[in-house]
Amino acid sequence: MSYIKDPKSIEVRSFEIITEGLAGKADHFSEEEQLIVKRLIHTTGDFDYVNIVQFQNNPIESAKEALEAGNCRIYCDTNMIVNGLNKNGLKKFGAEAYCLVADPDVAKEAKERGITRSMVGLERALKDPQTKIFVIGNAPTALFTLLEKMDKEGENVPKLIVGVPVGFVGCPESKAELSKYNVPFIRTNGTKGGSTVAVGIMHGILYQMYERDKYFNN
Repeated sequence: MSYIKDPKSIEVRSFEIITEGLAGKADHFSEEEQLIVKRLIHTTGDFDYVNIVQFQNNPIESAKEALEAGNCRIYCDTNMIVNGLNKNGLKKFGAEAYCLVADPDVAKEAKERGITRSMVGLERALKDPQTKIFVIGNAPTALFTLLEKMDKEGENVPKLIVGVPVGFVGCPESKAELSKYNVPFIRTNGTKGGSTVAVGIMHGILYQMYERDKYFNN
């Protein structure tokens, strides 16, 4: 049975296939944006991402500035995102990814208030001045809360919002709300998204900041 076994060769061939499949459909994106779009297609196996990914207010540049400044914390709405982000890549910038949805105090407060743990966790993360990037791949309630707090209280304005919650209830609407705010964001329009998509976006940014071999050097 003949097939490609080398990991790097598999990835190289995968991106060749993606580039061929796009056939110029991503030309309206910048070079940096195209790298992320292709990574999302690679992550999901779905060429439709070229049609639904949107970048606004220089999100890649803003995220790079936040990471390069050091001591940047990244709030994620799922532990799956935290676990999926490459630790060596984050460590190079002194960055830390974290999630609060499993925190007992967060769960207790959410139950008492009758709201989701994602909302409470997001509220707490906003109070941390070092949390500059918010990565939301699951809960539209977290994204709604983030925008409401920015609007009403003028709290910690993010250097980047990755808004890619997946699903049907509130997901398309929460992502559409981002257009009302002058904040750097990357989103997927509609119902598609998820934790793996969120990780793919962040890795797409980190890939551009370090050579691949160094970034994945264990």
